[in-house]
Amino acid sequence: MYDVIIIGAGPAGLTAAIYAARAGLNCLIIESTMYGGQITSTPEVENYPALKKTAGWELAESLYQQAISFGSQLNFEKVNSIINDGSLKTVITDENAYVTKTVIIANGAKRKHLNIEGEDEFSGKGVSYCAYCDGSFFKDKTVCVCGGGNTALEDALYLSNLCKKVYLIHRRNEYRAQKHLVELVNKTEIIEPVLSFIPVKISGADSVESITLRQVESGEEKTLETDAVFVCIGLFPENNSFSDMINLDSNGYIISDETCKTSCPGIFVAGDTRTKELRQIVTAASDGAVAATAALSYINQMED
Repeated sequence: MYDVIIIGAGPAGLTAAIYAARAGLNCLIIESTMYGGQITSTPEVENYPALKKTAGWELAESLYQQAISFGSQLNFEKVNSIINDGSLKTVITDENAYVTKTVIIANGAKRKHLNIEGEDEFSGKGVSYCAYCDGSFFKDKTVCVCGGGNTALEDALYLSNLCKKVYLIHRRNEYRAQKHLVELVNKTEIIEPVLSFIPVKISGADSVESITLRQVESGEEKTLETDAVFVCIGLFPENNSFSDMINLDSNGYIISDETCKTSCPGIFVAGDTRTKELRQIVTAASDGAVAATAALSYINQMED
């Protein structure tokens, strides 16, 4: 039996493992693919405190090695469900059933993709899913932002402080974002709206050089020269298998505040998979520390 099982080995899960193992808890991390999460596909990270610049995979490797050095165990299996047995939980995977006193769900959230030609090829070479992470690499350059919701407009406004030109591409003829964001975008000369167009192809040699768009009604195509394409069409968490025991919001995120507690006692949440304003490596790590500390307090109360 484990003291804590952590579902997911991204920055949130690995940080939770570091804190849990250092506190003397018997800790198992379960990850379906590879440790590190989304940061493994990020060529450079330069907004993580105390690290001026590092590759995403290097940061992931450091987090993993640190977690393992304190005695955490990592198993590569797919989690299918959690059974709530009251004071104990059973985590069911494709291969095993693990009994534990507490669970920390840190399975992250996946970025929605455009699913167009060139997107995968130039991922990390001009195609990005995080303006706050990668925007500084394109200072004084021309970029495109794809999307029409709050995140897309916020990212466009952020990039307008760095870049010489920002194209804001949206498939509808008006944005879905909040009114004040739309007003700010319309007042920002650097941002050029490109409405009623959908991206169909990203092109370049060694990095992004252009994006081809198609007009929604006429089908007419045009090409914009750009140094980067920021895809901001949303995230999606994979929490349906937990919905019978913990509360999710309308978008499928696990409802929690800064305590990282869920609606089910003994189950905690950390990182991008929970309701929160900012989804960054540093906030994921913060959640991991909080969730592990909360799990320790829960276990201590159980044993009193």
